[in-house]
Amino acid sequence: MRFWPKASSITCSSAACSEGEVMTTLVVLTVADIVLLIAGLAFYLFWVGSLLTRIATNLEECGEIVRSIVGHAELIGPGVEHINATGGVVAGRTAAPGWAGGGRRHTPPPPA
Repeated sequence: MRFWPKASSITCSSAACSEGEVMTTLVVLTVADIVLLIAGLAFYLFWVGSLLTRIATNLEECGEIVRSIVGHAELIGPGVEHINATGGVVAGRTAAPGWAGGGRRHTPPPPA
């Protein structure tokens, strides 16, 4: 499959078309194709760069939020350890025999 014309099939405006004119035309078309390719690549790289800039801005904002959360967690850390210790004591008491429930499952009464 050919994407370009044969050099002999390009027509010239004059009756006598030399091979030099055909080659010049092919060179000009080739240069134009290369320029269009480079322009398309430049547009694509500009577009990708703008997307990466937006992603970098979003990641920077996320980093600030994470640092804020870490700061909050450092402040409440000792309180959470106390709550967990107290919760363990309470959970141990509710599962002990003789306590309300006594660690057994409650079965509903049969329907009347």
